[in-house]
Amino acid sequence: MKKLAFFLIFFSISGLFSSSASAHSNNSEGYSLIEVKDTTLDYELKVDLEELGHALDKEINQSKLINSTMVQSYINSHIKLYADSVQIEGSIQKSDVEMIEDRPFAVMNMTYELQHKPERLSLDYNLFLDDSDPSHANFATIKMDGKQQEKILTYESRELEIGQVSFFQTIKQFILLGLEHIFTGYDHILFVISLLFGVKNIRHIISLVTAFTISHSITLVLATLEIVSLPSKLVESAIALSIVYVALINIFNREPKHQPWLAFGFGLIHGFGFAGILAEMRLDRESMVASLLSFNIGIELGQLIIVSLALPLISLIAKIKKINWLIPGTSIGILSFGLIWFIQRAF
Repeated sequence: MKKLAFFLIFFSISGLFSSSASAHSNNSEGYSLIEVKDTTLDYELKVDLEELGHALDKEINQSKLINSTMVQSYINSHIKLYADSVQIEGSIQKSDVEMIEDRPFAVMNMTYELQHKPERLSLDYNLFLDDSDPSHANFATIKMDGKQQEKILTYESRELEIGQVSFFQTIKQFILLGLEHIFTGYDHILFVISLLFGVKNIRHIISLVTAFTISHSITLVLATLEIVSLPSKLVESAIALSIVYVALINIFNREPKHQPWLAFGFGLIHGFGFAGILAEMRLDRESMVASLLSFNIGIELGQLIIVSLALPLISLIAKIKKINWLIPGTSIGILSFGLIWFIQRAF
């Protein structure tokens, strides 16, 4: 009787282990072949089909392959590729199933379009490692400019790099990035323009712009070097409030004269906002100083262009007494944008 009970327990436990093993593949494997061809990057990714289904919480079989949209989203959120420090995203062009050592593997051929041929390529691989199979390993190969880099990507070692960006390419790239960031950062533009309302002379303009520049440069460096860190939601909401605050002064004060301390204080917050884009990049530690300096130069150049274009018009409006309602009226529009941005960002 005891022997019978023992065998029943043994077979029950064995059945549990076998069923759980069939439901989830441990020690899954993957293969990455990445090749740069001028301004195009081709990525052939092969991963265990069963493990992919487990990660997506969806049963996948050979007859009905993956939903490309779902897989695309999962891959882009778990595999980060950086060309010259800038993150790029690809799209699945073709998918198939291939048998490797009697196991079905999902094969995805992805294409990444590049703005220029990169000098440095970085891969940050997190597929399966944090959600379904920490023991997963991917055998990766990167080919670029006749060079080849290979590595086994695991839970403990997830990064692979090849190449190095030249000094002049770094300078050019980050100056252009700074210019692009300030010209597409409408909240920063509206804040700077709001500061210009009520300026009295060139000395006043220089003091405001200098205070804003110094302060946002300080927090840009501190945030990028991860010395000081603030939640992005808090930063973006505070930037919106800075616009609201200055706009209110311009509405209720007929002759606003903003002080440098105001530009300096809010500039500290805006600096964290400028650093947000750098936080999403894979900056090369060796060229960190050059990258930061160039990015900041780009921001300052863009800021000078905005001031140069806006100031003559603001000065002309201020001199014409008949339309002295225009600055408060414009400030009401700016206030509306600030309030909308604050609600969107804070809630």
